[in-house]
Amino acid sequence: MKRTSRVITSAAILACVVATTAYAEKIKINMPSTFAGSLTQLGTAGVRFSETVNLISGGDIEVKFYDPNALIPPLEIYDNVSTGAVDAGWSTSGYWGSKNSALNLFAAVPFGPGPGEYLAWMWNGDGEKLMNELYHPVGIHGQVCGIVSPETSGWFKEEINSAEDLAGLKMRFYGLGALVMQKMGVDTQLLAGGDIYPALERGTIDATEFSMPAIDQNLGFYNLAKHNYFPGWHQQSTIQELLVNKAVWDGMTDQQRAIITTACRATVATQLAEGEAIQGKALLEMRAEGVTTHRWPDEFLDTLEAEWDGIAVGMAAENPDFDRVWKNLQAFRADYKVWKDLAYLD
Repeated sequence: MKRTSRVITSAAILACVVATTAYAEKIKINMPSTFAGSLTQLGTAGVRFSETVNLISGGDIEVKFYDPNALIPPLEIYDNVSTGAVDAGWSTSGYWGSKNSALNLFAAVPFGPGPGEYLAWMWNGDGEKLMNELYHPVGIHGQVCGIVSPETSGWFKEEINSAEDLAGLKMRFYGLGALVMQKMGVDTQLLAGGDIYPALERGTIDATEFSMPAIDQNLGFYNLAKHNYFPGWHQQSTIQELLVNKAVWDGMTDQQRAIITTACRATVATQLAEGEAIQGKALLEMRAEGVTTHRWPDEFLDTLEAEWDGIAVGMAAENPDFDRVWKNLQAFRADYKVWKDLAYLD
């Protein structure tokens, strides 16, 4: 009896441990987004990421995507993830540039790398490592979870014939490119995607940039501004990030973290391929609606690039974090250029 009792007791204890462990491993993540889930690429990629995690985790992780303002305002994800008010967030680090200017460099860089080069630095260079050296001290773990190819560089109600035509315009502009436009006399504002069309309609802004043609088409800018300019000098590629509260991240199992990382990398690949596939159709459709596409003259682009070079030097002098990240990226790009110049057509 005693032996049987001990066997039963041991089995019962083991069953409790297994049940408790299984329960402890399940995790629910509320993930508010800067972008509406219906927004082509920027939002739909976040929805796809959450669905991928939920499927391949077999129930161990449940990620719930929330549209902007459903839980928190779209530009308050950094603060809420940092404090643990929300578990995670879907966004891009350029929105937190006021927290630390170096964070801009993990989102988009004027005259910067295209998608392949940017991912190479983030994943196989020091990019993600440097990013988390800034995020971890404030209670955030970040990783690349999406990327989009070049954007348009602006929607204008009137044709721009010279740099002087920019002076005095009120324009929605994102990230480091906004600093360049300010040098050109533009009054820039940072607005979330859903706030841009009403601002254009009311005349609060005269012009805007936001993203790729298919994304901008989704938001309807072409109804209000008929002049669309290229190339996207300010965002040759833009990284989307998953932010996770660091305590939540550290509390996951290795398997759970691997599932999230794998789902992010799958999202990157799917989003990049989709983005390349849909832009031509969007451009043709908007041209049929009366949009005129323009390409900036080379001399104008040279002026913008010179302004950016000066801004980067100043920001590096002001912020040691920016200086460290900028030098690392520049060194990586110098090595990459040897390969790029030999391997790729101009």
